Amino acid sequence: METKRTNKEILIKGIKKMGMSLVCMFLGPILMYVSFSNQEKTLYIPLLILSLLICVLAIYLAFIGLKTIMDSMFYKASN
Repeated sequence: METKRTNKEILIKGIKKMGMSLVCMFLGPILMYVSFSNQEKTLYIPLLILSLLICVLAIYLAFIGLKTIMDSMFYKASN
C-alpha cells in the first residue's frame, strides 16, 4: 500500500500563483489610490480600469492557486 504524498511540482506551481496573487493584491489598490487622487489628469479612466482588472486578477489567481495547492496535497495517483 502506497502512502499519499504531496506532489511537489504541483505545489510549487500553486505557490507561484499565490505569489503573483499577492503582488496583484498590493498593486491593484495602490494604482486605484493613485487614480482616485489624480481625477483631473487625462489618465484617470485608463488607470482606474487597469487597477480594477488587476484587483479581479488577484482574486482569480488566489482561487486558482489555492485549488492547485489543494490538488497537490490530495493528489490521487492513477495506476
